Amino acid sequence: MNLETKYLGLTLKNPLVPSASPLSSDTGMVKRLEDAGASAVVMYSLFEEQINAENQALDHFVSGSMDSYAEALSYFPEPDAYHNLHAEDYLEQIAILKHSVDIPVIASINGVSEGGWMSYAKRMEEAGADAIELNIYYIAGDPTRTSAEVEQMYIDDLIAVKKSVNIPVSVKLGPYFSSFGNMALRLQEAGADGLVLFNRFYQPDIDLDELEVKPSLELSSSFEKRLPLRWIAMLRPHLTCSIAATTGIHTAHDAAKMILAGADVTMLASVLLYKGPSALTQILTELEQWMEEKGYTSLQEMQGAMSSAAVADPSKFERANYIKILQGYKLPNFS
Repeated sequence: MNLETKYLGLTLKNPLVPSASPLSSDTGMVKRLEDAGASAVVMYSLFEEQINAENQALDHFVSGSMDSYAEALSYFPEPDAYHNLHAEDYLEQIAILKHSVDIPVIASINGVSEGGWMSYAKRMEEAGADAIELNIYYIAGDPTRTSAEVEQMYIDDLIAVKKSVNIPVSVKLGPYFSSFGNMALRLQEAGADGLVLFNRFYQPDIDLDELEVKPSLELSSSFEKRLPLRWIAMLRPHLTCSIAATTGIHTAHDAAKMILAGADVTMLASVLLYKGPSALTQILTELEQWMEEKGYTSLQEMQGAMSSAAVADPSKFERANYIKILQGYKLPNFS
């Protein structure tokens, strides 16, 4: 069984890639992930705020950009707290991982506004990163800012990072655009070597006892794969860049569906945080078993076999699915 795939110009032994998470901060854990079958690893994110804090610019940066982030201003640690988060340590971890494992190491840089933090992309390359994942996590909370301005910010961020490095750059982003398909094409035209679909937007909650807004984290479930699955299937015929599926991939069946839709790789985090590296081995084994049962001999035979260009009725990925679900719903018997 040939599970080989290409992602960002890299040849990977299979499509299972641990996505950005705290797991990659532990070199021993990354070795275990490699032994369990990981074909590459995306490092935990280095945040724009960390870099600016180390440049002693956080106070000015936050006061000038308070409406540009998903977190409320009060979520930011005090400036001194940021000094425990060393950007230099991140670069060192890249170098350590490159010497410790044989799989590609993809660095992750997370930010929104153009600035000096982007220079760290070049430093990541110099530390040995095989590629850069540009993670743009942005909530358009300013009602005076137009959608065109927000979209251009994404394009400008990508262009700035691409100019600073010679290694491939993927863009990880959320689905909340008025025309996501057009945005995907624009990012590809601006030089994106790949798109990572989709970023999970962690929603804050309200503590009714303390009457405070508090951050809330819930790991993903398989159900959440349906949003990236749908968009990957619709976009695959229109994109030539790599596509990584992320969010909601917990089983071999989840991974198989993403590949059939057109993904080049499937990225996992929550299932690894739930179950540890052994989950990779299990998914890999079960994926091979499923492929054998269906008569596939290589991953390439699968990729895009269920994209919108390959299925008999592509409207099932669009409005037709919505109509059929709502009209076909049967009320339960409440008596």
